[in-house]
Amino acid sequence: MTYLYNIIIKIYYFGIVITGLFNKKSRLWIYGRRNLFQKIKSSVKNDNKKIAWFHCASLGEFEQGRPIIEMFKQKYPEYKIVLTFFSPSGYEIRKNYKNADYIFYLPLDTKDNATKFIELIKPKIVFFIKYEFWFNYLNILHKKNIPVFIVSAIFRPEQYFFKWYGLWFRKQLHNITHFFVQNAESKKLLNFVKINNVSVTGDTRFDRVWAIYKQKKLFPLIKLFKQDKNLFVAGSTWPKDEDLLSVLINNNIYKNLKFLIAPHEINKEHINEIINKFKVKTLKLSEATQDNINTANVLIIDSIGILSHLYQYATITYIGGGFGKGIHNILEPANFENPIIFGPNYNKFQEAKDLIKLKGAFCVTNSNKLIDKTKELLDDSNFLAQTSKISKNYIENKKGATENVLRSIKKQVKLLNG
Repeated sequence: MTYLYNIIIKIYYFGIVITGLFNKKSRLWIYGRRNLFQKIKSSVKNDNKKIAWFHCASLGEFEQGRPIIEMFKQKYPEYKIVLTFFSPSGYEIRKNYKNADYIFYLPLDTKDNATKFIELIKPKIVFFIKYEFWFNYLNILHKKNIPVFIVSAIFRPEQYFFKWYGLWFRKQLHNITHFFVQNAESKKLLNFVKINNVSVTGDTRFDRVWAIYKQKKLFPLIKLFKQDKNLFVAGSTWPKDEDLLSVLINNNIYKNLKFLIAPHEINKEHINEIINKFKVKTLKLSEATQDNINTANVLIIDSIGILSHLYQYATITYIGGGFGKGIHNILEPANFENPIIFGPNYNKFQEAKDLIKLKGAFCVTNSNKLIDKTKELLDDSNFLAQTSKISKNYIENKKGATENVLRSIKKQVKLLNG
């Protein structure tokens, strides 16, 4: 099976090369790894500093791992931080992250690459965030007795670890020193397959969104756009989401309701497609001024990096992705006391299931249901206030995972430091 796994990794690489002929993200994936080992060798200085290696698949996992990185750096300043990404969407946005000493793409998971990378950075301790399982890396780290921790992991019965054909994959999990999982269900699944080095510590994303809340940035233009009206903020939207929103917006159900839309893709063509769907005055943030912003009914956010702070101005939020692969981050709006609406593909996200059960979030399957839920929230101020409070309380009750993890590894770090 190891042989087959390595073949699959090579097939995956050739697939990326082929798609790179017409896909920008794939090209970035390939170009980012050119001369990578040379860059690593020339960058990582042999100054007797210990190395802590943190790996994140992409931007979402980075935000999940960020509280761990920053608290680890604070508690153990004798370590330098190596941060790796698998995806360009993480690396390209966070390649200048100031709390990491070295930031690289992760070399493809072949035995030679894993051996060379580990020899170059010489980590003393390793953290993989959420669900990245690269088995050649894990195997070599285990053989070198380098402790590896999986943080904020979540497991589901449909994963291959728990299928009849998953024996080889389950064996690879024994190369991990300890699992810090989000919920009791994940621990139960691992225990069922005889993996007992598991602790339920929660999800570090709650600590991250709490930090955003405490350090929120103000946007006077957005406040000027909203004025004294209600604001419907739609974040990380995809075309199907935007189709639903266009029906809501074009119905013009309330005169005192404005819309802010932050699409997942902000290329010029897609922004123009969105604008053409609306019958009301729409403005891009890049073209907004103090003189024209309050005349628009819809504001399109055509930049990245600010959405998490914009939820502070929302009356209601809609989170995209629920008609595709899955919803985007709902914790950020929940943190700002927002009732949250999203599409039907949310079952992989524990926080979505929790908030629906608590009645702080709502699933809609079509534009009519979106209109009805929006009316229900705006027509009943008590209902709106109640759902908003539920979201905020949920965040406050769940934060603390970062401290739980670092408390658990304190003994391990002490042993490493001698």
